[in-house]
Amino acid sequence: MSRPSAAVADGWIMTRRNMAHLARSPEELVLYFALPIMFVLVFGYVFGSGMTVPGGGDYREFLIPGVFAMTMLYGMGATGSAVAVDAGRGVVDRFRSMPVARTALLTGRAGADLLRALLEMTVLVLCGLLVGWEWHRGLGRALLAVALVLALRVAITWIGIYLGLRLRNPDTVGAIVFPLAFPLTALSNVFTAPELMPGWLGAIAEWNPLSATVNAIRELFGNPGVGGESWAADHALALAIAWPALLTAVFATLAIRAYQRLGD
Repeated sequence: MSRPSAAVADGWIMTRRNMAHLARSPEELVLYFALPIMFVLVFGYVFGSGMTVPGGGDYREFLIPGVFAMTMLYGMGATGSAVAVDAGRGVVDRFRSMPVARTALLTGRAGADLLRALLEMTVLVLCGLLVGWEWHRGLGRALLAVALVLALRVAITWIGIYLGLRLRNPDTVGAIVFPLAFPLTALSNVFTAPELMPGWLGAIAEWNPLSATVNAIRELFGNPGVGGESWAADHALALAIAWPALLTAVFATLAIRAYQRLGD
């Protein structure tokens, strides 16, 4: 086999290995879905009647696209913890000593997380439909919106891989991810529109990478809450492409360097 073909084959083997681990611990997946479902129920039904959507519209339709993106963000913890376990227990070193492509461990983790994200999106879309959310602008735009969410997940995956390789302790990764992810979620348009925030806080929320994806997919789905007078609000689709591309380029490079230094 040529080197590229061998690298792809080895990466697929590692992807299957990571998915097999997930299949053997389905309770992890159940717990992982509990948080976004809880947010949908609490904010959609308990607080939803008191929440305002700029321009009008149903708050649950405003909320669900934000939950899609938020779920991708919190996946960083699962990615980082899994990589940290492998790195901390010497699994990475054992694989590095075997005749497999050096990139296989990283691409295998990224591939497994992408498959996991597809499963998550399927479940979340079904949950959204059950609580009254729907898309209004055709299947093609809806699929493009899902692709943007998955692009965000790819970027977040590489951040998680980098954290796992650098920290090598799943407990430390878990302790860092929540304090990192929660402010990013709170200072975004997931739960409330930036127009309703104080001016400086709204500006931060509009330029949040999470907000770019959420604003873009709300527009593609035809859900309420799209708007704003800033450059970021007017170019949400461009930012929803640019932010994941930039984050992927930066953190994939950092992760590769951290991986190369594991044996030093």
